[in-house]
Amino acid sequence: MSRLVGVLRDPRIAIGGAITLVVLALALAGPWLAPYGQYDIVGKPFTDAGAFLGTDHLGQDVLSRLLWGGRSILTLALLATVLGVALGVLVGVLAAYLGGWLDEALMRLNDVMLAIPQILITLLVLSAVEQPTGWVVVSVVGISHAPRVARVARGVALTYVDDDFIAAAEAIGEHRWRILTTELGPNLVVPLLAEAGLRLTYSIGMIASIGFLGFSTDPGSADWGKMTDENRLGLLVQPWGVLAPVLVIGLFTIGTNLLADGLGQRSAKGA
Repeated sequence: MSRLVGVLRDPRIAIGGAITLVVLALALAGPWLAPYGQYDIVGKPFTDAGAFLGTDHLGQDVLSRLLWGGRSILTLALLATVLGVALGVLVGVLAAYLGGWLDEALMRLNDVMLAIPQILITLLVLSAVEQPTGWVVVSVVGISHAPRVARVARGVALTYVDDDFIAAAEAIGEHRWRILTTELGPNLVVPLLAEAGLRLTYSIGMIASIGFLGFSTDPGSADWGKMTDENRLGLLVQPWGVLAPVLVIGLFTIGTNLLADGLGQRSAKGA
């Protein structure tokens, strides 16, 4: 409990966590808070029309679209982050623990993947799919995160694989998977939480970029990335159709970055 209190006293973690939770709550509760449905026409395109943030390119309420559009993008980003972290940790920890030729093979393949920009891999795969589904987006973004997580996980695991507690577990005949999950795994949690925060930030940016470039998993539905593309032509007339989703995405990335930075600093200090 005292350790948890100490973590929450870190201003970066406290502020970052608060911003992140507010945006998550907004996205989850948004459809119930929205004054209109996500497809409702409330006035002429790109006008105030009595709405708080005006209307978009079709005359739909920008505030309602904003509140409806967060759930899908944040859900996809969270799932992609979980997948990428899980795959990366598996590869990195196995490489560090087993060593030898397997370590070399996995890390050289990892280096090849790291040399290719994430967004390029994502766009190449999505352009080959007629209509991307949510799971396609999650899989592509998650797998593109895995090499970066694997590099971090391997580096952290290497500091523990030669420690006495690992040797003791091997000496009494514990299974390798048990050693990885119960002996080595708990020591990696805090450093990898910081990396997971960074991966979540990148997931949000990539999935918003995918929506902006027209790769929508549900054409016509509200989506923060797609909103910026749909309303960019009216930016000078009615800017909120673009600015509102950009500001929310920016706030979320700031929150997750502060969380990741705070956790990373505490991990480096051994707090």
